[in-house]
Amino acid sequence: MKKQLFLAVVALMTTLSLQAQVMKVADLEKYAKERYGEKWLDAAMNLASTITLDKNESLTYQQVIEAPGKTKTQLYVALNYWATATFQDKQAITLNDKDAGCIIISSTIPNIAEHMGTINKYSVNITPVIRLDIKEGRVRVTLTVQNYDVLADISGGWLSPKDSDKTYGDSKRKKEDMTNANLYDEQWEIAHHYPFVEKDKQKRTCAKAFVMTHAYTNAVLDKVEEAIKNGIIGNEDDDW
Repeated sequence: MKKQLFLAVVALMTTLSLQAQVMKVADLEKYAKERYGEKWLDAAMNLASTITLDKNESLTYQQVIEAPGKTKTQLYVALNYWATATFQDKQAITLNDKDAGCIIISSTIPNIAEHMGTINKYSVNITPVIRLDIKEGRVRVTLTVQNYDVLADISGGWLSPKDSDKTYGDSKRKKEDMTNANLYDEQWEIAHHYPFVEKDKQKRTCAKAFVMTHAYTNAVLDKVEEAIKNGIIGNEDDDW
């Protein structure tokens, strides 16, 4: 009995460790290339032909997942468990209302795309807002990304002079740390960049950021559907 309990705990810890994020960026990039091709510019333009920005000019994805036979409470518990295990930042879950059947998550995905240009190097973060609306037998998932948060390094491009005493493209800089004058923050509105704007100085950076964001969205939808249908560890039923 003790051995079985120990193995169950180990399995749970391993699963939770893997669920600490929806998908590692390296795995997400592989996933994106397998689905959409390795040419970011072409992939972004192809995807843009099937996507319409919402009224706020944000990227918004929505899907209703059917869960026949499952109560609102069962679905809420399963999704609350998934959200807590996946987004371990204590501030990530911004709303958790059982009565209303609503969970809202906002968590930053760092370095979803990096690109070294002629002069600058860019590191792109996104902060998707994930809303889970729960009813009897179904869940509606809405995921919105409003913009790209970009850390630019004006000394990190191909033609920039390299100084061994400096750190280039330091995308791990802490927020509000202004000690490196070569680094500065920008916020790029998705609607004003490639592939929604053809002539864009940052088109290569935005092409990859757009495709990776789309891939991340699909990964989230897959994970939510898996949590609804099979749970996180596969044995969260009432037969115990």
